[in-house]
Amino acid sequence: MKLIRFTSLFLFLYIPFTLSAQQIAPVVEDSVSSKQTDRNIRGVNPPALKSFIIPAVFIGYGFVALNNNTLRKLDISTRDEIQEDHPLFANHLDNYLRFVPAAAFYGLNLVGVKSKHSIADGTGLYVLSEAIMGVSTFTVKHLADRNRPDGSNNYSFPSGHTASAFAAAEFLNQEYRDVSPWIGYAGYAVATATGAFRLYNNRHWVSDVVAGAGFGIASAKLAYLIYPEVKRMISGKKQVNYSLVPTYQQHAVGLAFSSTF
Repeated sequence: MKLIRFTSLFLFLYIPFTLSAQQIAPVVEDSVSSKQTDRNIRGVNPPALKSFIIPAVFIGYGFVALNNNTLRKLDISTRDEIQEDHPLFANHLDNYLRFVPAAAFYGLNLVGVKSKHSIADGTGLYVLSEAIMGVSTFTVKHLADRNRPDGSNNYSFPSGHTASAFAAAEFLNQEYRDVSPWIGYAGYAVATATGAFRLYNNRHWVSDVVAGAGFGIASAKLAYLIYPEVKRMISGKKQVNYSLVPTYQQHAVGLAFSSTF
């Protein structure tokens, strides 16, 4: 029940914030049509800079919580309440949920619901999103040196699982928001559930999860900004074909990426 309340609260806060940000984001027109064409390779439309407000707030909250006694007490009290009510909770669905929004992208295309971009470009955007997320969270984890609630290691901040899930959710939202905003909301619901499982599994503090959401959203938005340039540098004018295949090694689920030019 608390998992449902946590998910509902996060979506209640996030969705109105998203709608407001979309309303105030300006439409910027490039006066030089050739430059506009270059920036929008194969239809990639970069998000407005103001759309980074939401993830910046989430990330900022997480960093403040590292040294703020009030927010730190909230982290501890939330962990204590969850562990008191669910001391034996151990469900590792979060290891798989984080990939569901990205899987939905391929599933929807498979049944004929076309995304904004082709599967090849969509794959490139998703892989770039996850790469940015992975590098940023890995770096911050080692710099923050924060102990996990279960004491297993000092790589608690931010939550990498949550960041991965929200990067995938924002990617799904970018690809299908013109088809139906509810597809994006569904992706965010799954991502929020991933974060909730990290709390219930005693692997992260609340501020880890909030910051992880911010890192994930920001990573996907940044990927949409820089993808045209990255693609141009890698392939020039050549056609690039991507493939993304689920893998299972050493009891861990992952994704194998390959490209051909």
